[in-house]
Amino acid sequence: MSTSTNAFNKSSLLSSTAYFILAGLYIVGFSQVLLNACKDAFTIRMKAIEEYGRVIHEFDPYFNYRAAEYLWQHGSRKFFHWFDYQSWYPLGRPVGTTIYPGMQFTSMWIKMFILPDWSINDICCLVPAWFGVFATLATAAVCYVAVDSIKSSEKKSILQNLPVVSYLTEKLLIPSAGFVEQQLKNITGSTWGLPTFKNPPALESAVFTACIMSVVPAHLMRSIGGGYDNESVATTAMQLTFWFWVWTLASPSYSIVLGTITGFAYLYMVAAWGGYVFVINLIGIHALILFLLRLMPWDHLYKSYTSFYLVGTLLAIQVPVVGWTPIKSLEQLGPLGVFLGFQGLQLMRIMEQKYKKVNKWKVRISVVLGGIIVAMPVIYYLYAIGYFGPISSRVRGLFVKHTKTGNPLVDSVAEHQAASPQAYEQYLDVAADIAPIGFGIIGLIGCTPASSFLITYGVAAYFFSHRMVRLILLTAPIASICGGITLGYGWAWAMSAIFGDARPSVDFMFEEEEDEATETAEAEKPKTDKSKEKKKQKKNKSKKDTTRTVDEDDKSNSKSEPDNISGDPIWTRLVRLLIATWFIMEAVPAVDSFRDKAEQMSHALSHPTIIMKHGDYVIDDYRQAYFWLRDNTPEDARIMAWWDYGYQITGIANRTTIADGNTWNHEHIALLGRILTSPLKDAHRITRHLADYVLVWAGGGGDDVAKSPHLRRIANSVYRGLCREPTCRDFGFYRQGEPTPSMEASLLYNLHSHNIADGVEADRNRFKEVYMSKNGKVRIFKVMSVSKESKEWVEKNRKCDAPGSWFCPGQYPPALEKILKEKQDFAQLEDFNRGADDAEYQKQYFENLK
Repeated sequence: MSTSTNAFNKSSLLSSTAYFILAGLYIVGFSQVLLNACKDAFTIRMKAIEEYGRVIHEFDPYFNYRAAEYLWQHGSRKFFHWFDYQSWYPLGRPVGTTIYPGMQFTSMWIKMFILPDWSINDICCLVPAWFGVFATLATAAVCYVAVDSIKSSEKKSILQNLPVVSYLTEKLLIPSAGFVEQQLKNITGSTWGLPTFKNPPALESAVFTACIMSVVPAHLMRSIGGGYDNESVATTAMQLTFWFWVWTLASPSYSIVLGTITGFAYLYMVAAWGGYVFVINLIGIHALILFLLRLMPWDHLYKSYTSFYLVGTLLAIQVPVVGWTPIKSLEQLGPLGVFLGFQGLQLMRIMEQKYKKVNKWKVRISVVLGGIIVAMPVIYYLYAIGYFGPISSRVRGLFVKHTKTGNPLVDSVAEHQAASPQAYEQYLDVAADIAPIGFGIIGLIGCTPASSFLITYGVAAYFFSHRMVRLILLTAPIASICGGITLGYGWAWAMSAIFGDARPSVDFMFEEEEDEATETAEAEKPKTDKSKEKKKQKKNKSKKDTTRTVDEDDKSNSKSEPDNISGDPIWTRLVRLLIATWFIMEAVPAVDSFRDKAEQMSHALSHPTIIMKHGDYVIDDYRQAYFWLRDNTPEDARIMAWWDYGYQITGIANRTTIADGNTWNHEHIALLGRILTSPLKDAHRITRHLADYVLVWAGGGGDDVAKSPHLRRIANSVYRGLCREPTCRDFGFYRQGEPTPSMEASLLYNLHSHNIADGVEADRNRFKEVYMSKNGKVRIFKVMSVSKESKEWVEKNRKCDAPGSWFCPGQYPPALEKILKEKQDFAQLEDFNRGADDAEYQKQYFENLK
């Protein structure tokens, strides 16, 4: 009889036959729960599709859809050589080299190989819902591997690996815990189901993780049907990368193979979203922590990280938008430093083995000094020529004390602000309450090289989400995993009252099969082989102890089995089941509340923004305005609007826009902001050289007048002197609702309030109203006296980087030269390579924000 079967017989209340029947039902039951979680993940994301149809949501998704459509129609070669002259007029945008194309290629492959009869629009609408399911499964896989690794590790607490703390843990905490456990057993005859690490609840934790991840609002916020955002695919790619990384650490025999696979998963992450920087830094930090705390053998760690980083980086630089940034950007030099440091350490080991007679410290010092001597001149030279790229303002904003970055363009975006406690309650709900318990379980009693990644992930995700509310998205997987571990261990504690240590699991069932196969093979061995083995055993026994009997051997074998295998008293098991039943009854209302809130959030997030409903009344002003532009303006018409709407104008109306949500050119957006917030006559002098129509959002709420102070601040950051101070407090409204003089004179206010506010009427000789939507949400004005000379000049004077090249940016018409000379390029705090110093402006900006 196998060891595991012995353990089962002594710790379970069931017979062997009953156990295997119940164990099979147990695993099937959890498989069904996992299937239901996947169904929930899909259906909860389909509410928008069911209510509004297959409509793309928000702003950025329209660009993503347009890019997917272009990729499908023209192929990958033209896609990567696509210079889009319908955006950022007159400059244009090289889309192929500035887009993360993973989601577009995914959509194209789905159409090519899975759903050839579907339109690209329909596929794009459903991709978030499909990948919501995939992300749920990938997150569950991360949890499964991390928890399953606990059974194969010796040290289970991170406290045992921390300097100083480890000594106190070994000498005080662990003996105290053992004493308490022993006293508990002496008094009650039971350890009351304390974890034994032999059979960690990997299956249960993974399934509970899937149940949370499938509906948690923090994940829903970027994966609702129709919300064709990069993050909807990137979350799956991220969790796949983490899954293979954790698997790599848990599998010493396959570290190079799995590390390579992790690199390929990382490629998908890089192609899908700029958040790949978070992924590479997180893995790099985790590898460094594993090394510093000596949580795993060096050879295993070296092979794992080296294979991942080499393959992942070599693949990442193939993505055009990324290029050489992994070895140039300050944001990614940390993982590179870990990689180079590991190579130096490996070189030390090789040198020490080669020169065994030389003192090890001499070898180490020689390698370190040699590395420094070679590296320092190279680093100094690269720094001097501006090789290293700056940290972006968005990333820098994650590390400053205040909630603003100093860049009014970035600060104008609501989702870049710091997260509040209410935000965590809204997007995580009960998961935020139970996740710390799972986090503590991993840290205190289940910390292995693989599971320790969850600790690193949890700390990083909380830090960054706290700094930027948009990044609460990062907390969805780790909160689900830690919450799943909490529920998994709680469930395992209850089930051990029935099954003991032999609680059903996939590994346990396979172990039983392997043991039975081994026993069968042993039984089928030739008798001669058995007699030889017996003779050898007798000889060995006679050498060790000639007086030892077979019965004594059996007794010693039984004593060598862990104490907790022996059956607990029936009454303690019943008490545990009663306690577990009480907890389940108490948890049911919390679970129902969590589901209800998830449903409510799903409904709130399912409004496409471009279409609104008030009861049965549908407000479709925005799309109708874009349809009007498409049907009633020339194909080469240029539409001026604030950058928020650029993606929708090009995606729906198929017309040229001045700017959009890519926000790659601060100075160009500042020029747009200057036009819209300048006095009407001054604005017309510039507009006539750039646009044929001006579109404004009106009708109250978050319309253009409400946003206009941000526009003015952005304009003033480049065209100084528009405001008395950097935050432009003189551009807005008095408490009585009256506009300030600068607001009242502005183009935006005059077009927005034309013939609505008393005494406000736009000069019809300069701007003529040609369209107003049914509910007054959108107004379109035709620009009068448009400069045909400037328009023709822009068309004929694109400047290619080489003869016959596809990369041919446009130029501003000569008529704007005088205006452009007034600008002062915005020097962000991180732009150290430019040698620009704008300290006085930044100082005033932050002072006026207080």
